[in-house]
Amino acid sequence: MQLETRFVVAPDHPAFAGHFPGNPIVPGVLLLDAAVHAVQQALEAAGAATRPCEISAAKFLSPVGPGETLTVSCSPGARGIHFEIRSGTRQAATGTLVLPPPP
Repeated sequence: MQLETRFVVAPDHPAFAGHFPGNPIVPGVLLLDAAVHAVQQALEAAGAATRPCEISAAKFLSPVGPGETLTVSCSPGARGIHFEIRSGTRQAATGTLVLPPPP
């Protein structure tokens, strides 16, 4: 399972009102949400049932501002599904998501 998808957090997103006035930065929780959604899309595309996942690791490497086009890449790794979020060539976040075993 590999997937690459793009998204933009609109400059008028309500999260920017308090994060941070005068110097808006995309909250890490929005980046993590995008990674989880990308994994769910990849599972659906592969014909697998979607299921909740656990964030076992996450690193935020550089701030992301409103309106930046972000690319989320997901691929299987030794300990789960590795994700990377980039803005152009700049790495913004990386991490690992773990899926529970299928029932």
